[in-house]
Amino acid sequence: QVQLVESGGGLVQPGGSLRLSCAAPGRIFRIYTMAWYRQAPGKERELVTWVTSTGNINYSSSVKGRFTISRDNAKNTVYLQMNSLKPEDTAVYYCSARIGGTNYYWGQGTQVTVSS
Repeated sequence: QVQLVESGGGLVQPGGSLRLSCAAPGRIFRIYTMAWYRQAPGKERELVTWVTSTGNINYSSSVKGRFTISRDNAKNTVYLQMNSLKPEDTAVYYCSARIGGTNYYWGQGTQVTVSS
């Protein structure tokens, strides 16, 4: 069973920063688009950002300018650098490996809480 392993969540004050990591098996990482989703309580899961295997990147309007996705091909890891965090960024964050519009693999989720 393929596992994506996430880390880096936690509690941070508004305006603070966190970096999330997601490690994937190499055979997955080399081919798939890697994405970050989030799900706040009572809300649907939201696509936040993604990076293709060739390095093309997109962001949702809610995080553009504050979040940065990157991938380290040597470590088979994708990162999400989150700056200027707001209380509305509070959610469980999931990474996924996807092709086209289909998510084939998911991480276990990591909680991010932005609160004073």
